[in-house]
Amino acid sequence: MSAIDDLRRTMARLRAPDGCPWDQEQSHASLVRCLIDEVSELIDTIDRDDYAHMREELGDVLIQIVFHAQLAAEEGRFNFDDVARDINEKLIRRHPHVFGTGKLETSAQVIVEWEKIKATEKKNGPAPSITGLFKELPPRLPALMFAEAIWKQIEKKQLPADGVVDVGQVAALGRQLDEAMLGRLLFELTAAARAKGLDPEGALRRHATKVMRDVEARVPAPAR
Repeated sequence: MSAIDDLRRTMARLRAPDGCPWDQEQSHASLVRCLIDEVSELIDTIDRDDYAHMREELGDVLIQIVFHAQLAAEEGRFNFDDVARDINEKLIRRHPHVFGTGKLETSAQVIVEWEKIKATEKKNGPAPSITGLFKELPPRLPALMFAEAIWKQIEKKQLPADGVVDVGQVAALGRQLDEAMLGRLLFELTAAARAKGLDPEGALRRHATKVMRDVEARVPAPAR
């Protein structure tokens, strides 16, 4: 048995009826914050060239993947092998210059070819944007950056957000804010959320996604 098989068995044991109460209570949604935290800690070790701790943090990120795959397997959706198989097939498919007969000489050529192949891949992709209005945004930035990017697109493209967002309230708040006040309000909101047992990161991310979808629904899809 490989080390990854040992890890998968450990995860299944933690989720078993006689396993760990905390692990048993988790869901895909509840683990999102853990995933963000672990990735952030990994990035920190990379920035510091801290290889001893990088090894540990890579393990913490890996267990998040194993955890989600375990949950999905319990739901009868997919398992870890499916995840590994899909990404392996994608890597081979997107590198025809390595695994096929094509030939590319530079990284720039590889990126161009990668994007061409990616554009043809529709199976199992994320739900498409209704109108493509927000297609330039990365799938999931940290919630504050995600919300800011959505509002930037709304302003830049003059999208119909009134009624979805209280535009008057946004303008009024903007006239009052400075950096110190903004920091204080954000901190106090975060502290209040913590006291209430709420997840501010998840709440903002979900609301920002709702704003994006509601605004898109107001704009007719382009004719094909």
